[in-house]
Amino acid sequence: MSDNIWGYQSTAGRTASTDLIGYKVEATDGSIGKVDKHSDEVNSSYLVVDTGVWIFGKHVLLPAGTVRTIDESERKIFVDLTKDQIKDSPEFDKDKHVGDTGYHEQVGGYYHSHRRP
Repeated sequence: MSDNIWGYQSTAGRTASTDLIGYKVEATDGSIGKVDKHSDEVNSSYLVVDTGVWIFGKHVLLPAGTVRTIDESERKIFVDLTKDQIKDSPEFDKDKHVGDTGYHEQVGGYYHSHRRP
């Protein structure tokens, strides 16, 4: 993963003009849901994933730096995290995920500590 957890890795294959809403999101050990919202804002890029029945309708915030690759033809996003790591992530706060520096530090810190070596 890149040093900036809130920026896409150069190898992710992210094309800024592509709308990722509805793309399936795959953890290293299986599917976790679909993209409900995303942002390509510099140093604040993220995905909001609707986990559906997997975590009983919970949404999770994934910093763009967790994205390993994007397959536009298959409409899938692959992240460098396990399902348990995502399930145990800080609770998504729809009121704080945009513009709240403290919340971004909390979420970013969690995912930064779960990076692969």
